Amino acid sequence: MTAVDWLRANGPVVAVEIGVNLIAPFVIFDTLQAHWGEIAALLASSAPPLVWSLAGLVRRGRIDALSVMVLAGIVLSLLAMAGGGSARFLQLREKLVTALIGLAFLGSAAIGRPLIGPLARATVARESADALATFEARRNEPRLRRMIMVMTLVWGFGLLADFAVSVLLIESMSVADYLVAGPIVGYGSIGGLTLWTVIYRRRARRAMAPRSD
Repeated sequence: MTAVDWLRANGPVVAVEIGVNLIAPFVIFDTLQAHWGEIAALLASSAPPLVWSLAGLVRRGRIDALSVMVLAGIVLSLLAMAGGGSARFLQLREKLVTALIGLAFLGSAAIGRPLIGPLARATVARESADALATFEARRNEPRLRRMIMVMTLVWGFGLLADFAVSVLLIESMSVADYLVAGPIVGYGSIGGLTLWTVIYRRRARRAMAPRSD
């Protein structure tokens, strides 16, 4: 699939996602802060991304490892918003969700049960029954286990790096400016990690493919 084909297929969804997760929060905050104050306006601005995440969870129609991760992120975000405090501290607490998920990845790798395993299984299961059967048959192969461990570690450290950059931005930018910069950093981090995952997975699959004599 070329970049043009991808944009044709996914462009509308990407446009809506940018509107919901970047433009709408900034507009809501900018409109309400003069009347409601920074904290109340910031809480209101978080509604569109949360609703979008919940809608995505409902669209999946089933609970799997990926859905649990999304749901955990929503719950942690709600808990962060319920704690009160300054607007900057609220933004920081919301970003703690990213740090906690990153630590969960690294913790799962440390105990030998890398989280990418169940997440990969959920992704493969959506592709086809044959792909899932192949995954299950090969899941204990050393190469596949190593690939899953490497991906788990990269995602864990990548999410912690995203958190560290976000903390620096929260401390150095205004609340309104971070509402724009924060999602850009988040999308850039997830996009970069996803692109690396696709490339790494493709190369690993080629290396693991049986060779004909």
